[in-house]
Amino acid sequence: MSTTETTTRRTGLEVRSIDYVPLAERHGKVSHIGPLWFMCNAQIATLATGLISITSGGNLIWSFIAIAVGICIGTFFMAAHSSQGPQLGLPQMIQSRPQFGYVGALLVWLFAYIQYAGFNIFNSVLGGEAIGGAISSSQASNPLWIWVVTIVAVVIALVGYDFIHSFERYLTYLTIVVLALVSISAIIHLHIPASEFNLGAFNPVAFFGQLGVAAGYQISWAIYVSDYSRYLPANTKTSSTFNVTFWGSALGGMWMMFLGSYIAVSAKDIGSNTVVDLKKVADALFPGFGVIALIVFGLGLISVTALNMYGGSLTLISSIDSFVKVKPTLAIRMITLGITAALSLGFALFATSDFLGNFNDFLLLILYLFIPWTAVNLTDFFIVRRGHYAIAEIFKPNGIYKRWGWAGIGAYVLGFVAMIPFFNVANVYTGPVSHALGGVDISLFIGLPVAAIAYWLFTLRVDVAGERELARQQAIEIEEAAAVHELP
Repeated sequence: MSTTETTTRRTGLEVRSIDYVPLAERHGKVSHIGPLWFMCNAQIATLATGLISITSGGNLIWSFIAIAVGICIGTFFMAAHSSQGPQLGLPQMIQSRPQFGYVGALLVWLFAYIQYAGFNIFNSVLGGEAIGGAISSSQASNPLWIWVVTIVAVVIALVGYDFIHSFERYLTYLTIVVLALVSISAIIHLHIPASEFNLGAFNPVAFFGQLGVAAGYQISWAIYVSDYSRYLPANTKTSSTFNVTFWGSALGGMWMMFLGSYIAVSAKDIGSNTVVDLKKVADALFPGFGVIALIVFGLGLISVTALNMYGGSLTLISSIDSFVKVKPTLAIRMITLGITAALSLGFALFATSDFLGNFNDFLLLILYLFIPWTAVNLTDFFIVRRGHYAIAEIFKPNGIYKRWGWAGIGAYVLGFVAMIPFFNVANVYTGPVSHALGGVDISLFIGLPVAAIAYWLFTLRVDVAGERELARQQAIEIEEAAAVHELP
């Protein structure tokens, strides 16, 4: 492929979707991943996540510790997935086929698609409130702004990979300035009781609830993290991709969740509405700054909504491809983006006002569903097959990865079932072990090792050497096929 052809594809609307990105089209800098993942966390939805411990009876210092530990745990797994992108040149969820099978991967794709739609419901509602609230308090509840957030996000997602990276990168610089000023205002103007720093006031339910939600929030990015690293050159170091992703995402997440906790325990005139509270804190620095802050954070919510639209589109295409062969075209991207946007918008317009409670339960649900998946996927990539896959076989219904990957499905089910006694979703279900522990939820630490060990045991007889040889034989074939958008 000529340089001219490659440049043309980069500057127009993206055509590729779930197909392999050939080496001739690899481009970009690994350093650009950091701002993207910082920006994905440096927005209002993340700030709201930092309130979980406080609203559960915990104090500020233990909330900070729970957030830091939870984010480090969740981001470790999320960043490990990011390193898969340059090596495989594939979107994240299509990589589930070697573990779960050509059709069996639909299991995790269904859960992934629910996540995309779910997060976009919350993000578009918050984005609409932020942008409308910047105009006037009455406009904060105007559904027009939910439409605006959705439409702009769809346009960004439609243009595709390179535009998303650029948009996130430049928005990061602006967001850091605004976030720093808001943080300074909070430290100067908000009163924090001394009791909030008492290490002796440990509340295990609040602590592990916050830790689990923070970890789940980060792990929830894992289902599409390598979507945004798959165009990087194949010789990109795994450690570089991991480190840049980890620190970008972790710093953005910690900063916003810390700020959320700090605001939640402050002065009595701070209420329970995240958008209104943030505007009050910003305006305390100087009049009118609240409007600027809401507009910038509203743009942040639009940007992360665009990522969810993009990832949702890829997941929907993957699902369709399990039944009918899908050729990468702009038309299929437009159709699947439209469907994803319509679903999110429809639910967002009728979203409940009990935002925080539902958001907490939603994040826990995501954690439960994707802990076994991330364990299976990473065990396969780093321990079983060690990053070597026959890419062409991933797109063959009757290829070496088969239609049903019983090793992955079995390990997933075992991991999930093992977690059930440890679940604690308020007003929904409390497992017997969690009940005995006073409501503490440690299911995260059960599902990960159970699913990982089970998958490793189930795959001891996999012919890894044979798969590597097949991949070597197909290397030229896959490059030529991908160059003309015709995977085997």
